[in-house]
Amino acid sequence: MFTINKKAKNLSMALMGIGLIALIFGFVSNPHGAWPALLFNTYFYLGISVFAVFFVAMQYVSEAGWSIVLKRVPEAIMGALPAFSAIMLLIMVASIMHFNHIYHWLHEGIMTIGHEEYDYIIAGKEPYLNATFFIIRTIIYLLGWNYFAKKLRSLSLLEDREGGTAIHFKSISTSAWFMVFFAVTSAMASWDWIMSIDAHWFSTLFGWYVFAEWAAIGFTTILLFTLYLQKQGYLKDVNESHIHDLGKWIFAFSLVWTYMWFSQFMLIWYANIPEEVAYFTARLEVENYKFLFWFSMIINFVLPVVLLMSRDAKRHNSRLIFVSIIILIGHWLNSYLLVAPGTLNTHGHIGFTEIGIGLGFAGLLIHLTFKTLAKEPMEAKHHPMLDESKHLHT
Repeated sequence: MFTINKKAKNLSMALMGIGLIALIFGFVSNPHGAWPALLFNTYFYLGISVFAVFFVAMQYVSEAGWSIVLKRVPEAIMGALPAFSAIMLLIMVASIMHFNHIYHWLHEGIMTIGHEEYDYIIAGKEPYLNATFFIIRTIIYLLGWNYFAKKLRSLSLLEDREGGTAIHFKSISTSAWFMVFFAVTSAMASWDWIMSIDAHWFSTLFGWYVFAEWAAIGFTTILLFTLYLQKQGYLKDVNESHIHDLGKWIFAFSLVWTYMWFSQFMLIWYANIPEEVAYFTARLEVENYKFLFWFSMIINFVLPVVLLMSRDAKRHNSRLIFVSIIILIGHWLNSYLLVAPGTLNTHGHIGFTEIGIGLGFAGLLIHLTFKTLAKEPMEAKHHPMLDESKHLHT
């Protein structure tokens, strides 16, 4: 049974304390800037926790055996999903009640013909972009993800207690339904929560772009928790081959994210259609964002490719930890760039509020993951492919 290390517990509590102070400071000193900071950090950590559900489901539907000895790690990360879901729902409710000004399309009169704020482009999207449908969709996404997370976790624990293939096949069926649900809702959530900030702009690649980001940071987080637990003497059946496979996934999705980034940027830049390039000019012509735009792309692409290309690199724990931390920082910066230009225009900057909330959420993720790990044995039992996973060699 996992026991929370005192240092890890103190660290998570300290980080959450910093986050709470940063949140209070932000809302007292600059509430207009605090809401976007809260949104992009929630988007980032919610992505990690919901991807953990996707990871577990993917193993079942693909009938993969390699990951069984470490399946408790993503299952534990799933334990943070309800908390981040509640925060995201709070932000969305606050938005439709006009407690913040994140979404321009929610402004009064913007879809009313004859009103001084009327915008015919946004008004044309009213059947989809309206407050009632918006909050209903958000509730459906969050409730659905949490339902499947809870269901997969309960089936996993039931399999440990009872064994047999019936529960395993039920997990496969549940995972298949989740994959279909997630394929639709993850894309729609990215349109609603992030892309609609810039309501005049749209990208048909955006859902894939967000998924690739969630996958990159999700695999990275699973790897970091796995390495930490292994160092603490847990997960004794995890060997170099398991770590190597996680490293390959991180390497692969760093490339996938870069491909989505380049495809979206290059096609819009080349076509040079005013209503399309506005999204990128807001990020390339403002000094507050220009450096971060290129810097985040470089460290999310170049460093993983250079440092993780070889087979040996994916088995070098110190290098994996270094690259993983860089990837998380890089995608955190990219998450900021998805939100800040459309909400703060030229006034956005990364300060104590943004960093503090990010650190606080990191502490919350660590705390809830370890809390979930401590509730049940670390070793999975009775899984049909458990023996295969224990003897994985690549």
